[in-house]
Amino acid sequence: MKAKQVSGQKIIKKKPEGDFLLLGLTLALSLFGTAMVFSASYYLSLSKHGNEYSFLKQDAMWMMLGWIAFAFLAFFDYHQLKKLAIPALVVGVILLILVFSPLGVPIRNARRWLDFKYFTVMPGEIIKFSLIIFIAKFYGDDPEKINRLKDGIAPMLAILAVVGVLIAKQPNFSTMGIVVMLIVGMMFVAGLKLRWVLLFIAAGVAGFVGIVATKGGYVLKRVKIIFDPFSDMLGDGYQVVQSLLALGSGGVTGVGLGRSIQKALYLPDAPNDFILAIIGEELGLIGVLVLMAVYMLLIWRCFRVAIKAPDYYGMLLAAGVGLLLALQVVLNIAVISASFFPTGVILPFISLGGNATVIMLSLVGICFNISRQSAQDE
Repeated sequence: MKAKQVSGQKIIKKKPEGDFLLLGLTLALSLFGTAMVFSASYYLSLSKHGNEYSFLKQDAMWMMLGWIAFAFLAFFDYHQLKKLAIPALVVGVILLILVFSPLGVPIRNARRWLDFKYFTVMPGEIIKFSLIIFIAKFYGDDPEKINRLKDGIAPMLAILAVVGVLIAKQPNFSTMGIVVMLIVGMMFVAGLKLRWVLLFIAAGVAGFVGIVATKGGYVLKRVKIIFDPFSDMLGDGYQVVQSLLALGSGGVTGVGLGRSIQKALYLPDAPNDFILAIIGEELGLIGVLVLMAVYMLLIWRCFRVAIKAPDYYGMLLAAGVGLLLALQVVLNIAVISASFFPTGVILPFISLGGNATVIMLSLVGICFNISRQSAQDE
């Protein structure tokens, strides 16, 4: 509240409610993302659809749906989401199971999509939303649960195991890693002792090594790409090599917006997982650093909302959003810089994406909702 003295009387002026920096940063990333999707998809769109605006229209449609979801959840009391926590988790797990049914769409040795004829769904994105809502309720209702093994830690480990195995079988190790780190991260925010966190990390590393050792073949090839993508330049390392060429071509200042060479059908998935490589080529190191600074600000605002949340449940929700956003950004950077094997991790608000765009904007909408209620309490 602000107070002004007018003719001996105080007039109370109400502050706008909500974290408008969080809103502005999200809007800026969305607009920039739409522009970069058009630039990165120009030749691919012409090649596939004979129309340079095809992917731009697709991205704009999903972005619009995402902002509608943002607007709804920004003014819908987030406490009501508690009622959806268990149903959302059940639906998320069922969708993960359906991936292995005839509804599952096999693409590049993996089954990650469900085809419902008129629309497609990526269960790996849905489950992220479901887990954040569920974990926030699980520990928000009884904060002391995090200190009890039987009814606080063990149930969450069981959920982690089920979801992790279903995603690993697709296979989709990037999403599995994000989900595992998201669950453990939210448990840590809820008060999980550090020794448990270290134990979970050790178990996760051991599990991943076990999967690579037992599966071998396709999985082992993807892991080897981390250490030397140039060892298979025309095979599994092709995407990463083209990504590194794009980043190297951009240098410090970039070749100029719209002037990328790698997007001319050299770099597969240019508007999707590898859009940051095109940004690096066109806008250079400076452009990438500015973009990373915007992400850091947005992540900081999410955690600031968590710190100022009016209740424990809201704190966990906002922290979950901040964690997911940070994990997505870090893993995407790792993929395009050959620090992690290439797999489907999109850059939030920037990459061409349907389910992921709507889910991420919905979550940030919830975060903005929490900031509004915090302002009302103040």
